[in-house]
Amino acid sequence: MVPGGWQGGWVFDSVADELRRLGHQVEAVTLAGLESDGPADAERPANLDVHIDQVADIVERNADGQLALCGHSYAGLVIAGVADRLGDRLDQLVFIDAYVPDDGDSCWTLTSDTFRELFLSGASADGRWVAVPEGLDPRARPHPLASFVQSISLEGNTWPALGRTYISGGEWSGSPFLDLTERLRKDPAWQVHDIPVGHNIARRDPQTLATVLNTLTPT
Repeated sequence: MVPGGWQGGWVFDSVADELRRLGHQVEAVTLAGLESDGPADAERPANLDVHIDQVADIVERNADGQLALCGHSYAGLVIAGVADRLGDRLDQLVFIDAYVPDDGDSCWTLTSDTFRELFLSGASADGRWVAVPEGLDPRARPHPLASFVQSISLEGNTWPALGRTYISGGEWSGSPFLDLTERLRKDPAWQVHDIPVGHNIARRDPQTLATVLNTLTPT
């Protein structure tokens, strides 16, 4: 399970606890630069490739049986990159109110004007790190701007073999996901579920999210 911007693996704590209770093995990832004690190298913020490499390494070390790779928000790009590289090690991709990229897309190109303005204003201090927006959990950390703006490179050969699920948080102010949700809802290759509690589904309704994940059908 891979968190979105500014958040660490802690955002999935309640979801992971419930899934473990149901018999699943769960690993929640904190992406490079988002560590609770600060980034290892503040002068060299991680980009999207670094985050994809990080999660790919975890998959290669731990893939055993039917593996679902879940990404929230920005992490939709991360899991897409991992799936493009290691699709044969995966069974399911789950996008949790997340970006679903094509080759050449970035978080910057896919997001809304609201978030582009937030990225720019948040990085105004040093041009490298996007400050934590107001209202997030105190454990949130500044996010590397490079990962938001880097384009993804996808070969596009492995996705068709994977189960693909989109979990929508419904309508919320500035959401870049509403048109995407409706497009995927009409695509028979996707399963779409609605948990209309806003963007931060794992924190606002972990029980329902865990229930949906528990019902995924292996491919």
